[in-house]
Amino acid sequence: MQKEKISIVIPCYNEQETIPIFYKEVTKIADEMKDLDFELLFINDGSNDNTLNKIKELVKIDTRVRFISFSRNFGKEAAIYAGLEQAVGDYVTIMDADLQDPPSMLKEMYQVLKIEKYDMAGTRRVTRKGEPPIRSFFARCFYKIINKTSNIEMIDGARDYRLMTRQVVNAVLLLKEYNRYSKGLFSFVGFKTKWLEYENVKRVAGESKWSFWKLFLYAIEGIVAFTTVPLSIAAILGLVICIVSFIAIIFIIVKTIIFTDPVGGWPSLVCILLFMSGIQLLCMGIIGKYLAKTYLETKKRPIYIIKETEKDL
Repeated sequence: MQKEKISIVIPCYNEQETIPIFYKEVTKIADEMKDLDFELLFINDGSNDNTLNKIKELVKIDTRVRFISFSRNFGKEAAIYAGLEQAVGDYVTIMDADLQDPPSMLKEMYQVLKIEKYDMAGTRRVTRKGEPPIRSFFARCFYKIINKTSNIEMIDGARDYRLMTRQVVNAVLLLKEYNRYSKGLFSFVGFKTKWLEYENVKRVAGESKWSFWKLFLYAIEGIVAFTTVPLSIAAILGLVICIVSFIAIIFIIVKTIIFTDPVGGWPSLVCILLFMSGIQLLCMGIIGKYLAKTYLETKKRPIYIIKETEKDL
């Protein structure tokens, strides 16, 4: 009887230091799960260090290792999509090469799917120990905002690290949008999910590629992708300001007629104009963000472009 296979998708961008350590740890767990076959699918996301060569060395010594190398850096979301699309396993998981996603949890995740009959076993961090306080604060704020404004529930601390059945993977692959936010897409497809909690784990080597600014932009991507509430807020804000302005005009006219008080206050007038201009630019920016996403989607550009794979060796 043919064994079931787990495909491990590993997005990599400048991870030359972590790949050997990751391979050692994950194969240790794979060897312990003897009833299953494994596939290690590395996605080289346009790395400019020695990452690709490190992966090629693993391909030569282990037939379970495969790789896809992009023509340039397309981003982690593209790498995840490529991995899900190219994985052949009965079950698929996504793991970071920095070992912040503990490979030891694979055993429990597999049991959740196989014995407890869940469709997906997700992981979430219960602490953000070792993370800058300002980043933790904004992360919590993001999840509160997205869950208040979207009809898709997103779990605070959820990782991309999750084990999925083939049915879940195929459902995610149906969502071919160019602007991707995987955490939201995994929630969007639904299915029966169990969340496994763990303490935050630091990187084994190297530095994080996610700066505060990149995470901030990524959060905006998530909000724009899964809610149109900012558009409604812009419209309501405009309406409120119009009403307030109309009341203020009536007040000034009445005051001038009754008290014959000349209208003065050039500084206050400038402040009001600047405030109104700021509101207009804010609303235009919100609308522009949604228009930009629509524009990019209509181009129907490929999510990623492959330069080479293990078959080219």
